[in-house]
Amino acid sequence: MAKKKKSGADSIVGGVIVVVLFGLFSLPTPVLIVLGFAAVVAGFVYLQSKWKKPSDTQAVPRTPAPSTPTKSQHKSVMTTPKPHQSEDASVEISIGVVNLEPTKSRYVAELPMPKARQSTSTTTEVPVSVQRAAQQTTAAYQIPKAPPGYGEAKFIPLGESITVAGISLPGGLIYVGTRLVAGNRQNDPCLIDPSKPVSQRGNYAERQMGYWPDYGTISPEARRSYLNWLAGGRKDSDADIGFVFLFFYGLERRVLVDSIKDPSLRAEWPAIRKELERLIGIYGAQSASFARYASTLLMWLSQGELEQKPYLTPLPKFERAGELPFALRFALGHAALNKVPVPAKLALAWIRLDPMSALRTAAYRCAEEFDRLFEIEYEKAFGQGIVIAKNRTKLKLTYAPASSGFGGQIQVADIGEVPDVSVLTAPLNKLNNLVEVVTKELDSYSRFVGKNPDSRNALEGLLLLPVSLWPASVHSTLNALRERIGNEWVVMTFQALQDAIGAKGALNKENSLALAQALESLQIGIEPDILAGAKIPKADESVVLFAVSAEDVSVRATPTYKAALLTLQLASTVANADGDFCTQELEHLHRQVQSWTHLTPNHILRLQAHLRLLQITPASLAALRSKLDGVDANTKNAIASFMATVAQADGTVSPEEVKVLEKLYKALGVDAKRVFTDVHVAAAGGVPVGVSAEKSQRTGFKLDVARIAALQKDTEAVTVLLSGIFNEEETSHETAEVPSEDVPVKENLLGLDEPHTVLARLLMSRSEWARDELGDAAADLELMLDGALETINEAAFDAHDVPFIEGDDPISVNPELLEKLAA
Repeated sequence: MAKKKKSGADSIVGGVIVVVLFGLFSLPTPVLIVLGFAAVVAGFVYLQSKWKKPSDTQAVPRTPAPSTPTKSQHKSVMTTPKPHQSEDASVEISIGVVNLEPTKSRYVAELPMPKARQSTSTTTEVPVSVQRAAQQTTAAYQIPKAPPGYGEAKFIPLGESITVAGISLPGGLIYVGTRLVAGNRQNDPCLIDPSKPVSQRGNYAERQMGYWPDYGTISPEARRSYLNWLAGGRKDSDADIGFVFLFFYGLERRVLVDSIKDPSLRAEWPAIRKELERLIGIYGAQSASFARYASTLLMWLSQGELEQKPYLTPLPKFERAGELPFALRFALGHAALNKVPVPAKLALAWIRLDPMSALRTAAYRCAEEFDRLFEIEYEKAFGQGIVIAKNRTKLKLTYAPASSGFGGQIQVADIGEVPDVSVLTAPLNKLNNLVEVVTKELDSYSRFVGKNPDSRNALEGLLLLPVSLWPASVHSTLNALRERIGNEWVVMTFQALQDAIGAKGALNKENSLALAQALESLQIGIEPDILAGAKIPKADESVVLFAVSAEDVSVRATPTYKAALLTLQLASTVANADGDFCTQELEHLHRQVQSWTHLTPNHILRLQAHLRLLQITPASLAALRSKLDGVDANTKNAIASFMATVAQADGTVSPEEVKVLEKLYKALGVDAKRVFTDVHVAAAGGVPVGVSAEKSQRTGFKLDVARIAALQKDTEAVTVLLSGIFNEEETSHETAEVPSEDVPVKENLLGLDEPHTVLARLLMSRSEWARDELGDAAADLELMLDGALETINEAAFDAHDVPFIEGDDPISVNPELLEKLAA
């Protein structure tokens, strides 16, 4: 029966096939092509499915069944052949539906092997369990985990290390990852992205980046350089400042972004503050821009902990910009708030950094000398300093981040009642007047340095400066010379003196006078006294240096002194007449000078030094006589009588003095026998009783001291007559006024006057202002706010065809104008 049924089914199938084929051949050719293509695709899909999945009836090897099946195991039921079936019949296996999870491993069904025919028949069907084989652990197609540092950025805390490109970066305080969105919707420039290529070499001492460095866009060599600098502890002072800024950007983000989102991160601020202070100590002097940004960020970190007397704390070095640095305004504001004088160094910083200050070439070319002289003159003019009256404009802590990732956003914070004195003009005008005084005094030296840039410390240049500004090395040389002089004197050639102080060539007359003035200010006198009209010595001629009494340092020659000087000059010619200015004669003249009590101590010191010079280079009697040739006999007699007066000034005339006077009279062409007569006449109006010429010459005689005072007026009358006779050359200390190198030009903005410029610069410091704040500033500047804003807007339209500000309250500063002004 079974076979017949099978034959009939075959016939039916064959008939169906014939009908289908006939129908296919009757179809149009295009349809046949489409059907053929579909059949090919279906066949391919069928073969693929057969290749991937084994048939449900496929025989599989027997595997041991687990001792205790679990519920998760999938089961099926299989029937074995009944005993009465033919042994030749194929074994029929009935398998139920098996629901297996998809997996990469095969499934193995435990099937019983066919058993031999049993002698006893049975109708019992034996269930057979099917289990999933143990899953294989192969991971050939598993997606690997991301390497460390990839994905969302992570901030590495202080003290932790991380490795990037094989380089260990200690210290932390950096962001590492591949994603860290900044305010400009790009990855933050500070982000160290491990996916970026890094070169094998890099030198962080070389400049390799633009003004706005970004780790993601700089070259592989620059990345290696930056990582090397970080690996070295961020402390090499030779590093290019761009790498320091790149690290600084991360600190900005941590303080101004992360700490706002999560206030608990403020616990990191002390560590960041310490790191900023360390970086300023290393790189602040190298870059004033970095010092400015880092110092302002320090201020931001110190909110609530700002010093109450910041004017007593040294300021970092800043560069001049469009507004005063906040640290300086904060210090000045506190000085005004506490009503204390502004110290000299703080005033100097103000005048140097304020865009409205009138600085000229000398302030920049001779910066060190300008600063020192400004402080000296400031203390002379204002004592402890100027006191600034508190104004109405309040100071705001504003911070414009250095990182381009902030997109130009400015952070603003209120710091209380501290005034913003940068809007005031009166204190700045006082400082500008002082700048004029200092600049004028430095003009000559500035010109010298401009022509001789390599000779700043040459004596020729230093002589154009006040001695207080001379270098420490020159002061050391002069101090050693002063110690060598002591209470005596030192003889050297004029060239040796110049060489000792650093002259590079022979000094002209003007510089020689300046040298004498400089030495005298240091209490060192020089003979010949060129300041009093003496001839400038030649390079190989001797000069005598001596200590000048401090209390008489400014005393110049008087007629009495000039008469005494004439006496020594005449005496030196007489003493050296025989070619031997002996020690006895020198000592006698020294004692004579010391006995002239009508002279000041400083005069006596100078005369003794001059006497030492006369011993080396005696005055020329011929030169003295030539000056007296035009003098009549009466004047010569008056001179001779005056010599007698000077000789008896101490109340006693010794035999030695009588001999010297006789020689002097002969030199003057006056009868030497008149010596005794003139001495007696000068003292008593006649020859003393019982005193003969021979006795006077042998023992000397005592003068009437009471008469000396009465003769002083006559003495001065004679010395006035002499004062113009024996000057070797006329000296004029007046010099033509030299025009300044340049004319101060204040940096007025958009052609505005000073008050409107100050207000405009104040506006530029922030992008938005409350009207009340600007009202206070306008009142401090004595301006009406509405009129001032209109004037500023008109100036902006005239210059750039755009408004300066927009809105009424709040008032916004036009960013387009700021770009034009910055260009």
